[in-house]
Amino acid sequence: MRRSWKMALSGGLRCCRRMLAWVPVLVIVLVVLWSYYAYVFELCVVTVANTIEKVIYLTVYHALFAFFIWTYWKSIFTLPHQPHQKFFMSYGDKERYENEERPEVQKQMLLDIAKKLPVYTRTGNGAVRFCDRCHLIKPDRCHHCSVCSMCVLKMDHHCPWVNNCIGFSNYKFFLQFLAYSVLYCLYIAATVFQYFIKYWVGDLPNTRSKFHVLFLLFVACMFFVSLMILFGYHCWLLSRNKTTLEAFSAPVFLNGPDKNGFNLGFIKNFQQVFGENKKLWLLPIGSSPGDGHSFPMRSMNESQNPLLANEEHWEDNEEDGRDFPESSSSLTIEMET
Repeated sequence: MRRSWKMALSGGLRCCRRMLAWVPVLVIVLVVLWSYYAYVFELCVVTVANTIEKVIYLTVYHALFAFFIWTYWKSIFTLPHQPHQKFFMSYGDKERYENEERPEVQKQMLLDIAKKLPVYTRTGNGAVRFCDRCHLIKPDRCHHCSVCSMCVLKMDHHCPWVNNCIGFSNYKFFLQFLAYSVLYCLYIAATVFQYFIKYWVGDLPNTRSKFHVLFLLFVACMFFVSLMILFGYHCWLLSRNKTTLEAFSAPVFLNGPDKNGFNLGFIKNFQQVFGENKKLWLLPIGSSPGDGHSFPMRSMNESQNPLLANEEHWEDNEEDGRDFPESSSSLTIEMET
């Protein structure tokens, strides 16, 4: 009875936490809905007198608004990608690992698993990265998200404003969302400014629209500044082929930390997120190359990184039944929490 009561309480707390996580998204949605009303009705319909000007304002505005909403939707509802099943411990291995009390045997068990996987990055101690919560060998650039309670491929960060983890599956959509948000705010500020001045100096009558127009400019400028800083930072990360986590803690390879380990040059870095098809660069349609488990790296001397001596690439071999290539390097395995 007592146990069931505790389980019910724990489940209720988790439900409340999930509901509260949507509060930042709700705030953004309410602000956007108000901005739509204020711009379309209070500015364009009520305040702007010139018909041609109204048509131009509304046409451009709705185009930006559509892309803004589309990319925001994709950022929120595109689920983070988890590692392939091959990176997870099997049920039998998991049982043996948890029941084993000798650390050296546990390390050997993990070593046997890691030999079959394309892992090139290490922990700060030089060990293969292992998640003891998901029970998997972490692919390169994969990290455990405590909010999502799972490991996320090429995790960048968990964003409360989209209530989602930003990673390999949706980083392109998140960048597009920031870009269209900046353009959305800039366009509103630029077109509202002249009417803001007219209301301010008294050239327009003091009506209900005055409050909406004045406040619309203030909100647009405030969000533009904050979003521009965030967008600029992620543009810098994109140009260096880094994630937010890698910017704070450089990835560690067998030859040590290398903050530019995945930096291939600006063009290739850009294509790692947006793909090579230029027609899809502006559209929130998935075009990032690869599967999120392995990424091109700067050329390294094979003597510095023995793993690179093996030129075979890991593939999903469930269909043809082939085994994974084994690395000949000797790896020290430690758990990374």
